[in-house]
Amino acid sequence: MNYKSKLIYEGKAKKIFSHEDSGKVIIEFKDDATAFNALKRAQFKGKGELNCLITSKIFKLLFKNGIPTHFIGLKNNNSIIAQKIKIIPLEIVLRNKAYGSICKQTTITPGTIFKEPLIDIYLKNDELNDPLLTKNRIRLLNIISEEELGLIEKFTLSINNILKEFFLNINLELVDFKLEFGKNQSGELVLADEFSPDNCRLWDLNPTDVKMRSLDKDRFRNDLGGLIEAYTEINNRIDNFFNSQ
Repeated sequence: MNYKSKLIYEGKAKKIFSHEDSGKVIIEFKDDATAFNALKRAQFKGKGELNCLITSKIFKLLFKNGIPTHFIGLKNNNSIIAQKIKIIPLEIVLRNKAYGSICKQTTITPGTIFKEPLIDIYLKNDELNDPLLTKNRIRLLNIISEEELGLIEKFTLSINNILKEFFLNINLELVDFKLEFGKNQSGELVLADEFSPDNCRLWDLNPTDVKMRSLDKDRFRNDLGGLIEAYTEINNRIDNFFNSQ
């Protein structure tokens, strides 16, 4: 008897379906693009497939370098099979260089390089516009333990080291990125969600002009155009790198 998957959850960029193995789920990447907490919306044919393929390659790379993830494998070009996890309602943002919201919220000049990576933690709550949290507030909300928060920060810094070096190999600068973590059914803390141009800033180190520097969702946020072309370029560079090894 063929198993029929059921929709468990639908978010802004992905759908999560049940799997015949109760310890797994199927995550389908959508063609939807959103910005400014979904106030700006559009669809780009092929975006979901590109984000799925990029995520699968990045998660494999991270796992090989000691980062536990929820990723199990590709189901097809726009869906992955992943461990069923309970998401921790925190968004972890690491910044290597100042750009975007931090420059609007502070007097820091865009493009400022931080001496050490800056980690900001936000409450994952759309109704509250994902507010920035302090460690005291995280403690007060009793979201995770001090030990788990320390492990998340350790993983985030390790991910940054791994991916900064990797992206430099394909002539890209990793400006910043957002991560989400969760716990699998064994209680293990794992990297979840995705890693794609939707949740990071990647700048071409040799752009033909400054408007072509961004190869990420800023092309949509800032009405630069060429989003699919930018995502395709990243996917092709990743493929070319791995094929040359």
